[in-house]
This record gives sequence, C-alpha cells and structure tokens, in this order.
Amino acid sequence: MELTGKVALVLGAAKGIGKAIGMALAREGAKVIFTYFDWPEAARQMVAEVTTLDGDHLTVHCDLRDPTQVESLIEKVRSKYNRLDILINNIERGGMPVVHGPYTPEQWDLEMATTLKAKWWIFHHALPLLKATGDGIVITLSSIAGLVGRSGPAALIFNDGYAAANRAVSSFTETWAREGAPEVRVNELMLGLFETRHAEATRGWGLLTEEERRALLDHTLLKRSGRLVDVVRACLFLIRDADYMTGSVIRLDGGFVLGGAVVPPMPAGVE
Repeated sequence: MELTGKVALVLGAAKGIGKAIGMALAREGAKVIFTYFDWPEAARQMVAEVTTLDGDHLTVHCDLRDPTQVESLIEKVRSKYNRLDILINNIERGGMPVVHGPYTPEQWDLEMATTLKAKWWIFHHALPLLKATGDGIVITLSSIAGLVGRSGPAALIFNDGYAAANRAVSSFTETWAREGAPEVRVNELMLGLFETRHAEATRGWGLLTEEERRALLDHTLLKRSGRLVDVVRACLFLIRDADYMTGSVIRLDGGFVLGGAVVPPMPAGVE
C-alpha cells in the first residue's frame, strides 16, 4: 500500500507506542487522526507536535470505552475525510500487580472495558468505512500476557484480567478477519516488554527490584526490552508489504515466550 493520501485512525496516541505509530504514518504521507483521553500533559505535547506536521491531520479527545463517543469519532472521520484506510487499534489498560496490588472490582472492570470492549466497539463502528475503501487495514495491538498470564517473572506486571482480555483479543482477530474479508485485512501485533509498555519508562518498572527487572530481561531471549521503532517497523510491514496476510498474529516479544528454557547439548546416545 502506498501511504500518501491514505487516512489512518490511531488510537491511544497521546504518548508511547500509539504516538510513535501515528507520527510515522504522518511522515509517510498519511492523514492521521490521533485520539487521546487521559495523560493530559503528554496529550497536550502530542497535540502541539501534530500542529507542526505537514499534511491534514486531526486530534480527537475520546473515551473509547463509550460506544456513543466511538460512534461520534467515526462520524468525525467520515465528515472530514469521507474514508478510512487504516485502523491502529491500540487501546488498553494494563494494571501491573506491583502497582495496584490485589484486584478491586473497579480495576478489574477498567482493564476489561479498556483492553477488550473498547477494541470491539471501535472495530464495529469503523468497519463500514474500512470496507468501503476496498483495501482497508486493521492492526490490533495486544500483549503476550494473553499467553503467559500471571506467571514466572511476568507475574508482577501482568494482571489476571489483563491477561484474559488479551487472550480474547486473538479470538477477535480471527472473527474480524472473516468479517472484513476480502476488502479489509485484519492482523494482530502481540507485544512483549516494551520501554513504554511494561518496561523501563513505566511506573511499575521503577517499583521492581534490580533482581526482578533482570529476571524479566533474562527471560527475554534477546536480553532487552523492545523499542518504539521495533513496533513502528512491524506496523509498516503489515501495512505496506503483507498484502496476503489476514487473521494472523505476529509475536513481537524478543523471545520472551520462549525464554526460561535452555536447549541442552545432544546426548551421546548408546550406539
């Protein structure tokens, strides 16, 4: 896909991964809608930076947990651009056990509403516009929490509800690929530990001991957390080059899921 002139809706774009993806798409020539809700200081900085970009972009304050606001957001996109080519479904709330401690009903509901339900609402309302282009693309960002859950060194950073919600996202990916075909490709980018998500630039990381942080990185085969550029490159691949891929999950985790087990030398045998 040639990105110049395409319209991309990037959720959770106030900072971190969402902002990095949105800025990259804008630099590639797309018209980008950046959504934000909380993180007021980061959101103000993002809005200021967007005004300096070349091209026709839009920033929208929206609570994506509210179906009415989601519907209004899609109507804004329709009214301004009359099309939608790309949806970056990057919306989640991952409550780290090391930060929040034992579950409360409010924390549980917040994680499910943000990480799971909001993704469904935005896809449901955006799909008609995406299908109308004849070549729409959806990338849903999820977490390896859906695979590893609250276990091993990740037990301090992945809550039960967050893990369960992310496992359900992969079910959405398969359903949405069927619903979108053949006009819309739907793929999932499953992330491991990233600097702004579950690693160095998060509040929870600072609450871990040096030994706990080292255990997380040692469990990662590449021995480091992911960088924003790693996510951006993967998204650009899915958008520009993966035109025969839909309903797939790409695990971008530096080998965390495979970590913790070693491959021993081949035994000599008896013959």
